[in-house]
Amino acid sequence: MFRFTLGVEEEFQIVDPETCELRSHVSELLASSEASLGDQIKRELHQSIVEVGTRICNDVEELRNEIFRIRRDLAASADRTGLAVAAAGTHPFSDWKDQVLSPGVRYDSIVEELQQLARSLLIFGLHVHVAVPDRQTAIDLMNQARYFLPHLLALSTSSPFWMGRDTGLKSYRTTIFRRFPRTGVPDHFGSWSEYENYIKLLVDLKCIEDARKIWWDVRPHPFYGTLEFRVCDVPTRPADAVMLGALCQAIVVKLYKLYTRNIGFRLYRRALIEENKWRAARWGLDGKLIDFGKQAEVPMRDLALELIEFVDDVVDELGSREAVEHVHRVLAEGTSADRQLAVYRQTGDLKAVVRHLIAETRNGMEGPEAWR
Repeated sequence: MFRFTLGVEEEFQIVDPETCELRSHVSELLASSEASLGDQIKRELHQSIVEVGTRICNDVEELRNEIFRIRRDLAASADRTGLAVAAAGTHPFSDWKDQVLSPGVRYDSIVEELQQLARSLLIFGLHVHVAVPDRQTAIDLMNQARYFLPHLLALSTSSPFWMGRDTGLKSYRTTIFRRFPRTGVPDHFGSWSEYENYIKLLVDLKCIEDARKIWWDVRPHPFYGTLEFRVCDVPTRPADAVMLGALCQAIVVKLYKLYTRNIGFRLYRRALIEENKWRAARWGLDGKLIDFGKQAEVPMRDLALELIEFVDDVVDELGSREAVEHVHRVLAEGTSADRQLAVYRQTGDLKAVVRHLIAETRNGMEGPEAWR
């Protein structure tokens, strides 16, 4: 049987532990991390962002060990440079205009093309890669997996604040990224060749250099042979990151099983899925998504339980039951956005929110035993 290996990329905030502000010190953090993380750690467009990726993992247990190891090493590297790291989709109050951009041809090209859209893209996400057997299967599974993007977003929300304000959204990161071209929920593609022709057209017309500038919420990765889920805010707790990786893998495997039995999962229009994505970004777990088949609103918390039930017949063979059922803890304790808002309501202090993020990110790094 094909192995649906997986991997995760997480973007972290580089923070001054005293002032709680973002610091554009990625070079120092990269130097401090070189011995332990090597090429798994890299800079991003803003020098106050650092991205770390796991190795290719055979199963969720390997993924869990990788995520915890990486986060521990990253925290230790930050300590050595007098910095801290925090995991959340946006920083509660730092201003994008104060951040230093990274040098390099790739970043210069992005800024030249997208101007202030690129400069203001001070957001932090979680990307999950799940290996798929072939290109045509990747397109067919992408078409079907789009339905679950709002569910994954609601379970990951960690960005209620932006530039010192409570935005009223659980994932403001989503609205910031929406300004970029070629983002959001992808259209339905009838075949790999149809997708390839779309990419070729954009390249021929000098819209993009290659498929790397397709930034959809789920996409066939241009080089890795994976289906890449990009919709999630980076979660503060590592156990939540493991849960989201396990859910993405289980969704792909369940849809693949149906696919190989010629059982089609209902395909929804992009515009309808975008309606649910908006609801997930606005209200997170406390909102309602639309069941377009029943033409009725359904509480997101009920849909989260339905998602667990949907993948129930594949999680044991994947060894991911514990990780998937971590959803119950998220439903009980809320997402990072819910906890940040609770701290802010108690203190009225956004620096207290950042200190909470630093502490919760660190406390979750102690080891896989922290899972429980």
